[in-house]
Amino acid sequence: MSEDHWSGIAGIWSEVWGATAEPAWRAVLDASGAGPGARVLDVGCGGGEFLAYAQSRGLSTAGADPAPGMLALAAARVADLREAGAEDLPWPDASFDLVTAFNSLQFAEDTDDGLAELIRVTAPGGHVAVANWAERALNDLDAVEQALADGPPAPDGDLRVPGGLEELLEDGGLTVIAAGLAEVPWRVPDEATLVRGILLGEDPGLTPEVIGAARAYRNDGGGYLLVNHFRFAVGRRMA
Repeated sequence: MSEDHWSGIAGIWSEVWGATAEPAWRAVLDASGAGPGARVLDVGCGGGEFLAYAQSRGLSTAGADPAPGMLALAAARVADLREAGAEDLPWPDASFDLVTAFNSLQFAEDTDDGLAELIRVTAPGGHVAVANWAERALNDLDAVEQALADGPPAPDGDLRVPGGLEELLEDGGLTVIAAGLAEVPWRVPDEATLVRGILLGEDPGLTPEVIGAARAYRNDGGGYLLVNHFRFAVGRRMA
């Protein structure tokens, strides 16, 4: 997706999806040992939801995102924001104790180059953490999206499968200290929110198809629960 596209859907994305990855945030911060006063940079920070969470745990925060619309939302939460992608981070070497990329590094033109930049701005002894959607078989959301698709699903990318994130970090010269799965349930209060979250403001004519595809996940109160998973891995930059 382009920066213009992400800017255009920033409000919907932040409202419906912004806090969904909180279990992965918690797993990453716990694994890294980042405590009060630690400096954390979130690459692909979106609306700043993770950084607000990190601030609640006493961390000093900064964020980068290539989409101006996302940064406009994040500005209400974070002071140090830069318009930048993973491959060109405008901070000096060794600026942060922890650098994170939640559901963002896979959008870099070259993930190895993006990871190298994350490592460059990480202090020796600090940590780099990457997290993204797990393989499709572990996500109810993918089952819904496939029901709307015309053809067979695309194969899972290298970073979604078991061991993929660990291999990426190790190839970058990091020592992997933790990796795993985080369950990230998507709780939707009603049909309108479900449709907004799936279609993100596009193709309103698909509304009946979305509701039909998600029928198995509807509860008696009219809401929906889709159980999904993120994979995460945390690596240490050697001193």
